[in-house]
Amino acid sequence: MTSREAVSATDQPHTTTKRYWLFFLVSLVIFFLMLIFMNQWFWVSMPFMLTFLVMALGYM
Repeated sequence: MTSREAVSATDQPHTTTKRYWLFFLVSLVIFFLMLIFMNQWFWVSMPFMLTFLVMALGYM
């Protein structure tokens, strides 16, 4: 068995990204609300928004 066969994507369990899209949309709303009302602290919600976007797109 080669290393390529060991980490094949076909062997990995299929995970749905619907939950990640939902988390992204919720964190996006929180991001915009913080940007409007607490603009000094909007960056606190940014890592959550970007992490869930990357997970929803399937890059992580």
